[in-house]
Amino acid sequence: MDTEAIYKALSNPIRRQILQCLKHPEQMIPKGECEQDFSRGVCAGQIEKIADVSQSTMSNHLSVLQQAGLVTVTKHGQWCYFARNEAQIQNFLAHIQHAL
Repeated sequence: MDTEAIYKALSNPIRRQILQCLKHPEQMIPKGECEQDFSRGVCAGQIEKIADVSQSTMSNHLSVLQQAGLVTVTKHGQWCYFARNEAQIQNFLAHIQHAL
């Protein structure tokens, strides 16, 4: 676990907002805007709408979160679906409890 990468990822409020959206997507994404049940995760286009940023900016934020191990990505056809990596998040929380 690269704790410095995780701290860097969490230092940005948009990336924290993305993680919050991925935690409870059914509460953040209006019904009818996503044609699936979030079992694969949330497509990047839906996350862009929540954060109100450009596609390139969102791509960068998602890349930082992925490199830190906080999210996973699954490709389905031409779409990429993002989900929280709960195991990594729990490991990081345990690290904080122990270290601080």
